[in-house]
Amino acid sequence: MVYSDASGKGLGCVLMQHGKVIAYASRQLKTHEVNYPVHNLELVAVVFVLRIRRHYLYGSQTQIFTDHKSLKHLMSQKELNMRQIRWIELIKDYDCTIEYHPGKANMVADALICKNKATLGRLTVGKERQLAELKEMGADLGINAGGGLVAQLLVRPTYREQILHAQFRDKEGSKIRKNVEAGVETKFQEADDGSLMMGQRLYVPNDETVK
Repeated sequence: MVYSDASGKGLGCVLMQHGKVIAYASRQLKTHEVNYPVHNLELVAVVFVLRIRRHYLYGSQTQIFTDHKSLKHLMSQKELNMRQIRWIELIKDYDCTIEYHPGKANMVADALICKNKATLGRLTVGKERQLAELKEMGADLGINAGGGLVAQLLVRPTYREQILHAQFRDKEGSKIRKNVEAGVETKFQEADDGSLMMGQRLYVPNDETVK
């Protein structure tokens, strides 16, 4: 599940699985994006997360939650400009659905794009419970010297990343990897993230922890 949000200053997104935060990102708007209407900004936020978290999302079923209701009907809209068409073509490459969910759904993404004390104040006054839940998820909130909201989240490794680390520790896996790199191993391949694969299957070392 992905929660994305946009403001007049930046974009934010949070990737979650089984109720746990596994990745997040934010960035300021580019110069030409500042003039985008709200609909386009929310769409840019969706495209942003699909691009930056492609290694998690491509080939997986994904729900994208946004607080902009019109995006739910994005694929059925008839009048689109060239920029929107390019964005939709990218979205179609993913097995994803865009869902509308106001308020609480986007509390972490919303926090990532807060840029000043006034915004933080509104967030604190209106969403005390959500801030408490955000902290329970591992977020460390504070205000830096420039008045910006600092949101720090503890990102736990996914099972695939744990297996990848185990592959590099495994003697047999190291031999297979060397043979793959030398071009003498044909049964195994190396995926984009560096993990050893046999077809669509992930090589799991003889390690009790990951098994």
